[in-house]
Amino acid sequence: MSEQSQPKILAKKRFTPLYRWIPGLALTGILTALAIYIGDIPWFANMGLGALTLAILFGIIIGNTFYPVAKPYSEDGVKFAKHYLLRAGIILYGFRLTFQQIADVGATGLIIDAVMLASTFLIAMWIGRKYFALDTQTVMLIGAGSSICGAAAVMATEPVVKAQASQVAVAVSTVVIFGTIGIFLYPWFYHLNAFMGWLPFNEETFGIFSGSTIHEVAQVVAVGHSIGPEAENAAVISKMIRVMMLAPFLIILSTYLSKKRNTANNQTKEKSPITIPWFAVFFIAMAGVNSLNLIPVSLVHVIVTVDTVLLAMAMVALGLTTHISAIRQAGMKPLLLALLLFFWLTLGGSAINLLIQSFFI
Repeated sequence: MSEQSQPKILAKKRFTPLYRWIPGLALTGILTALAIYIGDIPWFANMGLGALTLAILFGIIIGNTFYPVAKPYSEDGVKFAKHYLLRAGIILYGFRLTFQQIADVGATGLIIDAVMLASTFLIAMWIGRKYFALDTQTVMLIGAGSSICGAAAVMATEPVVKAQASQVAVAVSTVVIFGTIGIFLYPWFYHLNAFMGWLPFNEETFGIFSGSTIHEVAQVVAVGHSIGPEAENAAVISKMIRVMMLAPFLIILSTYLSKKRNTANNQTKEKSPITIPWFAVFFIAMAGVNSLNLIPVSLVHVIVTVDTVLLAMAMVALGLTTHISAIRQAGMKPLLLALLLFFWLTLGGSAINLLIQSFFI
């Protein structure tokens, strides 16, 4: 290869013509529109199957059937959606939150959410690595999805841990499975407990328990709505506080992984810089802007709608690049890990909620 030809090759790798994004973005856009439309149907909404969950399911179906034919034309746009639209979506997700929501729930909800996040993720790391011998990326993704906010947390953690599409899909599938189980289990348990009087839960405290332990925001809304308005409000606020913890979690995780790489490279004296996930910082900044009430509510609703579209397109792109064979190769261990975390969230979470609430209420 001549020296003159090298710059041209490098230029091709660095710059992608805009027109090459159009087919992939059009494909992800069409599937996103379908996911949002179906997700608004009451039956699917009541099941907690929101646009994001449906988006990745549609992406996986098309990705393993028709997409290979369109891949040569769509690949660049799909990669753009999976990489850049994801980060933009995480940043705009901050407009769903305000710092006032923390004050509404108070110290109780904040402490409960912090304890549940830290304990669930650490248990995932301990069991996943020591007993199931799963790879670190898969364990961290499952831990993040279970401990914070489901599929959105998995997608936000992916660039920090540098995971593969199949690992992300496995983690998201565990969120879908056990979050859906929670939609049926939690209301049933609440009404049974109200009748039997086993645990001192009322609507508000059970709502905080639901928000601190159920995987997805949509699933939390579905559970709270099926119990009552007080439960729904407390559940959503508790869940939003948990979502807000995503940014500091990503920064701490990124710092930990950088230090771990530096330790591994100590003999070669190579230093790995701390990679700050700036989209997580901007996520907190957008929540701060939203807290100031400077932006009209109507415009915030538009931003949230755009955010849903961006995140759904990223989910579709993830599904399109996921191969069922790769999920099958992962085996039962990821599901068993997620099952154990689900037991911890429900049983351990109820104990932690009641213990902490006894000190503040």
